[in-house]
Amino acid sequence: MVFFAKKPIFGRARKKEIPGGLWTKCPECGELLYNKALKDNLKVCLKCGYHFRMGAYERIEAILDPGSFRETSRDMTSRDPLKFKGPSDYPTKIKKDQRATGLKEAAVVGEGRINARRTALGTTDSRFIMGSMGSVVGEKITRLIEHADRERIPLIIISGSGGGARMYEGMLSLMQMAKTSAALDRFNKRGGVFISVLTNPTMAGVMASFASLGDIIIAEPKALIGFTGPRVIQQTIKQELPEGFQSSEFLLEHGLIDMIVHRSELKDTFSKLLDYLS
Repeated sequence: MVFFAKKPIFGRARKKEIPGGLWTKCPECGELLYNKALKDNLKVCLKCGYHFRMGAYERIEAILDPGSFRETSRDMTSRDPLKFKGPSDYPTKIKKDQRATGLKEAAVVGEGRINARRTALGTTDSRFIMGSMGSVVGEKITRLIEHADRERIPLIIISGSGGGARMYEGMLSLMQMAKTSAALDRFNKRGGVFISVLTNPTMAGVMASFASLGDIIIAEPKALIGFTGPRVIQQTIKQELPEGFQSSEFLLEHGLIDMIVHRSELKDTFSKLLDYLS
């Protein structure tokens, strides 16, 4: 007698695949976040409040009155004065990041309005060579400061720079620290109002120059802020660092910054501060 295997009553269900690019995992709490909901929430985790990094134009859109931003110095790009040699040459690196970000450089500057008040606004973008400050970034920031000075309007700079001075430009990059600081000194002596905002990360030459010179210094929650990274410091001094070292909360407690403000509250905070300081 021959027995034949019966066909299964139920076929094996095909595993449904989730389309890519729709979800992002929060590095803080592990929550799986729908990208559209994350964007609508200004790239802040809906569960734990973790602040994801934002692009320069995203920040501008979140802060200024709709349609009020007028960008300046948009087409400035870096040259290769040192003919830098490495795994990738400097011009190739610039073009790669330009394609990836849609930016010409790591800083976007211009003028807009916050609740109808004219404001000079600049922001650096960590997606472009880690937001490092080369000669173009330094020049754009300096021109923004000088524009605010001429027009007698308040100045806000939002820093998201983990790269410090740009090694591809050597001393020309380091000179931008002094140049931006000198421009802010002139601005301050003429009574200008400067609000500096530190986001994750704000490090090295940017933190050691214009980012730390605000009349009011604001930070986003849990941002990494400092000159050299905590791992390098610990290896150098051979000591354990305090818990939370170089975080916004640690620096607020020790007096380096004035306040920590949730991203959703930044625009209203700017408006209140500018009303008070002017």
